[in-house]
Formats: sequence, C-alpha cells, structure tokens
Amino acid sequence: MNWYEKLNDYFPVEEMKSKQHMELLLAEKGDVYFKDESPKHVLMYAEFDTFLFIDYLWVSSNTRGQGIGHKLMEKLKEKNKAIILEVEPINYDDTDTEKRLKFYSREGFRHARSIGYNRKSLATDEETPMEILYWSPNDDSEEVIYSQMKKMYEDIHTYKDKEIYGKKYQPSDEVLYYNEDNKADNLLAGVQKKREPDEM
Repeated sequence: MNWYEKLNDYFPVEEMKSKQHMELLLAEKGDVYFKDESPKHVLMYAEFDTFLFIDYLWVSSNTRGQGIGHKLMEKLKEKNKAIILEVEPINYDDTDTEKRLKFYSREGFRHARSIGYNRKSLATDEETPMEILYWSPNDDSEEVIYSQMKKMYEDIHTYKDKEIYGKKYQPSDEVLYYNEDNKADNLLAGVQKKREPDEM
C-alpha cells in the first residue's frame, strides 16, 4: 500500500482528505505541509510560525509498542512550538480511539476543553464532532490554541476546497467556537497512563 492507502484504510472516511487535496498541499504549500514516512509510519503535518498541526499519524500495527510514535512526537517537540491535533471522542466499538487517547495522554497532551469543533464532512455530508488536543512548551492558553486552530482550518483543511470537492467547507466561525465558561468533560481524564504493548 502507498502512504495514502495506509491512511485511508486506518482513518474513518469522514476524517479523510482526498488524495488530490493532500497532494496539492504537498506540492503547492510545501513550505508548510509535510509528509514524513517509512515502511512503519506515515506522519502528515503542517508547520506554522508558532505551532504545528498533526493532520494524520499512522503507525503499522506490526510495529506498535516499539516506540515509533514516541520518537515522532519527540522530533516534533524539539521544534519548541505548540502541537495541535484533532481526535474523535472515544468510541467503545472502535478500540483504536481509546488507544490513541492513551498514547497522546502519555505524551503530555491536554484536552482543549473550551474549544468546540464540529464540521460537516464533504465525503458523507454528516456532521463530525471532534475534540482538540494540544501540547505546549510555553503553556499557551486555550484561547491561543483556538486562534491557531482557526488559521490551520482556513489554510489547510479548506485549501482549494471548491476546486477539489465541488463545494466549499463551512467557514471557520461555523465550525470552531471558544467558550471559556462552557468546558467539556476532560477527554483524557479517564484514560490510563500506563503503556500497553499494542499501542504506538
């Protein structure tokens, strides 16, 4: 399988960009959007002046537990910028969702509880609520993370959307909101911190 097939096989259809979208980002925004791959992993991420956004991270199930995911996180953390990513809420019918949360919890990520995020998938036309996790070397506020997420959404997720999908994604103000007084339950509170052999 090529890198796109690996991602497409692992992530739900409503979370996947099209191959054309990702190839355009790599070709036309190559100073911002990057692919880091080996036979054992695929990492797609965007790097901005003050933060990084992990778009997709896949680690081969045959090599989980070998610390590949941890090494990739360490490499990104060395850039000394906030790291942001989206995760789906825990789905107990899909054990991978809980494993991902355990992995990011161990890596020191926090749940941005005051940021709401719900976008409609152009692939399925269904609303897809997601949660935001972040790691910050400078203890950035969730308000700062929110503004960075908006920039990423406008620069990466919606890049040439009309040209690629035939219709536009919703504007960022409809998809993302910040409310310091309305915090969601901490997504990471219930996940165990211990390392399990079948994780990244």
